[in-house]
Amino acid sequence: MKKWLPSLVMLGIFEAIAITLWLTKDNLFYLFNFSYIGICLAIGLGLYRIGWKHARRFAQFAVGSYMLVYLGLICGENMQIEGFWYYLFTGVFEAATIHYAVAKIFGPLLFGRGWCGYACWTAMILDLLPYKTPQAPRKKLGFIRYITFALSLILVIALFLTRVGSLERIMFWLFLGGNVLYYAVGIILAFAFKDNRAFCKYICPITVFLKPMSYFSVLRVKCDESKCVKCGKCKKVCPMDVEVCNNSRKRENATECILCYECTKVCPKKALK
Repeated sequence: MKKWLPSLVMLGIFEAIAITLWLTKDNLFYLFNFSYIGICLAIGLGLYRIGWKHARRFAQFAVGSYMLVYLGLICGENMQIEGFWYYLFTGVFEAATIHYAVAKIFGPLLFGRGWCGYACWTAMILDLLPYKTPQAPRKKLGFIRYITFALSLILVIALFLTRVGSLERIMFWLFLGGNVLYYAVGIILAFAFKDNRAFCKYICPITVFLKPMSYFSVLRVKCDESKCVKCGKCKKVCPMDVEVCNNSRKRENATECILCYECTKVCPKKALK
């Protein structure tokens, strides 16, 4: 039973969200939406527990492609950060604002940067590239994410101030264009820096929301320092350059962990869990 506890807890959390939003918003879609996401994540965690090496990728594609293709392309919802600003400024708690509240603002208090590792539709493609572990030291370019964050906010403010027509349609085209741009920049950076996650580390504006709450995350990789021999294998395989052999919340790149658990697989002393 203990083996399946993480899956059951994750499913329970998302079912609670699904039922709450269904009843409070009087919209059956939320019951389907969050139930589906919760089931996919629960299955992914379960597959990981039984040792299937593609368990995280299953969750990535099941959730990421659903949000990109169904919610974004078919339903026409901008689930990118511009969509969040749009709904926020219109005072509507729907679509992107709910998504951001659950996955990127309050959710990280529980599961940290789990969104980045198990659901992000940008990362699900970038993780297929050849540089799964960084081939060079991390660059000091993290400041760029704050620039892209500010630019997304300024763009939406400008659209509201200029009172352009068909704003919802513009949001849809921004979603399409934004995703094309994200994939293009992400792939270029991956090959330029020989690091699949270079886009996540330096460019992605979403991390500005994710990082503060992730510092306090309940779910995190912990190190039994009495067992650790400081071999450095964990950091070598970490796609986000996290110093996981240090159990402190102030460890290097502590708020970057995407909970991929690659570090736990290579630890010779089983000090990580």
